Amino acid sequence: MNKKILFAFKADPSLKDYIISKLDSRLNYYFTESSKEEAILPQLENVSVLVGWRFTDKIFEKAKTLETIINPGAGVQHIVEAFKTTLQKKNIRLMNSHGNAYFTAQHTVALLLSLSNKVILHHNLLKNGQWRSGDKEGISIPLRNKRIGLLGYGAVNRNVHQMLQGFGCRFSICKNKKWLIKPENCSLYSIEQQQLEHFLKEIDILIAAVPSTAESKHLIAEHNIHLLKKNSLVLNVGRGDLIEEKALYSALKENKITGAAIDVWYNYRPEPDEEGRKYPYQYPFHELNNIILSPHRAASPMNDLERWNDVIHNLNESINEKPEYINVIDLQQAY
Repeated sequence: MNKKILFAFKADPSLKDYIISKLDSRLNYYFTESSKEEAILPQLENVSVLVGWRFTDKIFEKAKTLETIINPGAGVQHIVEAFKTTLQKKNIRLMNSHGNAYFTAQHTVALLLSLSNKVILHHNLLKNGQWRSGDKEGISIPLRNKRIGLLGYGAVNRNVHQMLQGFGCRFSICKNKKWLIKPENCSLYSIEQQQLEHFLKEIDILIAAVPSTAESKHLIAEHNIHLLKKNSLVLNVGRGDLIEEKALYSALKENKITGAAIDVWYNYRPEPDEEGRKYPYQYPFHELNNIILSPHRAASPMNDLERWNDVIHNLNESINEKPEYINVIDLQQAY
């Protein structure tokens, strides 16, 4: 069965070579010269699968034979929000990729260790010539026997869980979907309100890796962030609006929690201030001394070719009589 695959973006030569080397020879594939609408529209005839990040109404109107969209990244909320009705009406399946999960998990662990061991504080002190100072205010927080709370248990937090196994931590997991496989030796919770409250009360460190949906927005907010212990650490590598901005800022400023490390934010098109600085938030997190700021770079390195293996798997499965797809998005759940 021939399938026409259109990669709706300009691929670097190394990426193009890697993808082509892994694709089934029965697939017909094409690459556009850019991700702009005018580059995509002329090549949509008989296309079965579109691979790319951004699409328009005109693209959907012209893509009469479209069966599948594969977003090469994890976040698909922009596609679901804009085209949910169209996808359902035309019976177009939507998939994403978790090729960045390992990198995001590694960055999460790096943030946790930097936060718990006050690495940035001591770096800045020594950079300024202050040798062996800061031990009192910069005492390390041992992870041994701490209870790690994994909010969301998708590809990222599953990797985080595996990476942290050797630190002598205990684990609690809170997630939405049914448990297909229950991890051993963990406390398990759902995000139903009462269960979530028990989860927040129990843990020492919150690691949030949850997609952006109507259900997840402000899941952690003023009404429940106070349930965290005063010595708690909070890490968010999922989506910014999972944790309500004011509630997080107030908890840090008022020392209701000990610290935070944040890689995902609230305004991804910030206006520069009078000095040309751009901050992706409304409240001045950069003035706090108990937070590590990370500019949504957990998925680095972006040029790692193996991150495309999820996409390649689904493309090769598309020609099978009974394809075994992965990462198929539930349009109702939006993930």
